[in-house]
Amino acid sequence: FGSRALASCLRPRSASSISSTMSVSAEEVAKHNTKEDCWVVLYGKAYDLTKFAKVHPGGAKLITDAAGMDATAIFDPIHPKDIMDKLLKPSLTMGVVDAASIKPEHVAKPPEAHKPKPKKKAVKAEAEVEEIEEFKKPPLAAMLNSFDFESVAREVMEPQAWGYYSSGGDDEITLRDNHLAFQRITMRPRILVNVREIDMTTKILNVPAALPLYFTATALAKLAHQEGELAIVKAAKKAGVPYMLPTLSSYTLDEMLAARAPDQVVFSQLYVNPERSRSEEYVSKLEKAGVQALFVTVDAPQLGRREKDMRNKFTQQGSDVQGDDEDDGAVDRSQGATRAISSYIDPGLNWEDVPWLKKITSMKVLLKGVQCGEDAVEAFKAGLAGCVLSNHGGRQLDTCRPGIEVLPEVMEALKEAGATKENFAVFIDGGVRRGGDIFKAVALGAQACGVGRPVLYSLASYGQNGIVRMVHMLQDELQMVMRLAGTPNIPSITEKHVITTNLADHIVPLPVDNLTMKTYQGLEPAAKL
Repeated sequence: FGSRALASCLRPRSASSISSTMSVSAEEVAKHNTKEDCWVVLYGKAYDLTKFAKVHPGGAKLITDAAGMDATAIFDPIHPKDIMDKLLKPSLTMGVVDAASIKPEHVAKPPEAHKPKPKKKAVKAEAEVEEIEEFKKPPLAAMLNSFDFESVAREVMEPQAWGYYSSGGDDEITLRDNHLAFQRITMRPRILVNVREIDMTTKILNVPAALPLYFTATALAKLAHQEGELAIVKAAKKAGVPYMLPTLSSYTLDEMLAARAPDQVVFSQLYVNPERSRSEEYVSKLEKAGVQALFVTVDAPQLGRREKDMRNKFTQQGSDVQGDDEDDGAVDRSQGATRAISSYIDPGLNWEDVPWLKKITSMKVLLKGVQCGEDAVEAFKAGLAGCVLSNHGGRQLDTCRPGIEVLPEVMEALKEAGATKENFAVFIDGGVRRGGDIFKAVALGAQACGVGRPVLYSLASYGQNGIVRMVHMLQDELQMVMRLAGTPNIPSITEKHVITTNLADHIVPLPVDNLTMKTYQGLEPAAKL
C-alpha cells in the first residue's frame, strides 16, 4: 500500500463525515470483495478503497487481492498506523469492525518471506556441472566497508523493497555518478604534521557529532527491517550522529520521537503540503518535541521515473495484471503516482513561500535539494540557516550533478554574496560511501555529509547494530585519511588538501571501481527479465 497513492482520497476531516465509531461486521465487509466494490480492514477499521486502488503506485492487485478482508498484516510492515486516519477522505471510513466477528478466513495472509536466490558455483570445467550454493549471510564482523552491507542487503531484502531503495531516476546516470564524482577529486596530503591524536568531533548546526556525518531522511524504513525508523533513531544515538526524521516514515512521528534517548537531538525533513495548515500542524509538533532544525525538500515537485522499482512492481504482480489494467484503460500506473504526489507535496512551492516557512517556526530552516550557486545565494539572502546540495539520491532528475560537484560552485557564490560558514551552513548528500568522501566534502566547505542508502542497507542486513558498525567503519576510514593527509582535526581540513581540477570533467578516465561495479544492479529491459 503506497502512502503516495492517496491522490483521489485526500480530504480534511469534516463534522459531517461518517462516524468512525459505526460498527460493522467482518461478514458485511466480506461482501465487498471485488475490484468494483473493494472494502479492506486496517487496524480494526473498514475502508472503501475501490477508487484508491486505481491510483496505487504498486498496482491495484495488491489491494484487490485483500478485498473484503483484514489486510493489517500486509499493511503494517511498511506504513505508520495513523496514515489512513490522517489522510483518507472521512466518507471512505466505513466503520469499526467488530473484533468478535473476525474469523481466520477474513484475514489476508502476507506473502511468504523472500528467500535469497541460490548462487550457482562452477565446479570442475571437465565435469560440466554446476553446484547450487545457498546464500549464507556472513557475520557482522566480516563487514569491512559500506559496499559489503549493500551486497548483503540485496540478498536478504524482499525484491520489491530492494527495488524501491536501490532504484534511481531514468538511466540511473546520476545515481552512479554521485559516488564516482568523489573519485574525480584527488588528495593533496601534507607531511610532518603531528597526527598522533586525531579529533574527528564536530558540530552540525551546533549539535555535537562524533564526525561530520548525519543520517538523512529516507522513506519507509520498515521495508528494510521491522524496527524501521525506531532502530535508526537508536543507532544514531549510539553512533553519536544526528538523524533527520522523514515525513514519509513507516512509524508515526510520535513513535519516532518516543524512541529518542533523553538528551538526543534530531532534525526533521518536511514535504510542504498543499494544505498549508497540515504542514503548520506538523511543524508545530516537531518544535514542541524539541526538534532542532527543519530541512524542507525542494527537489521533488514530481516523482522521478525509477524504472527498476516500476519494473519490479509489475513483475511481482504477474502477467495477468496487464490484461486487467488494459481493460480498465489504466496501464500507465506511474501516472497514478505522479497525480498522487501532488496530494501531499505542493508543486507550487516557491521563493515567495520562504517568509511563511520562517514565520511558522523558530527552528532553523534549511532547503534540501539545492543544485546550483544561484539558489544557494537566494536561500542565504532569504535568511535561511543553510542548504543541502542534493539530487535526492539520484532518484529525480537524471544527468544532474552530484552534490559534491556542485559544492565548489556554491561555496564560491556564497563567499561573493557575503555568507560565511558560521551564518550559513552547507551540507551535501549522495554517494558518500567512504571516510575519504567525508574528508573531501569537508575540505571543499561542507559542514557535514548526509548518508541514506548505507543506513538502510546496514539496517536491512544486521538491524540497529549494523548501522552502528557502518558508522564506526566510516570513522576508522576518516581517521586514517586525516592522519595520512596531515590534518589532526576537522578545522585543519581545507581546500588545499584536495585537487578538484577534473571534478566537473565527466570524461576523465578512471580505474575500475570493483566494489561499485560488483554491488550495483544494472537496469534490465523487459526482454531480459
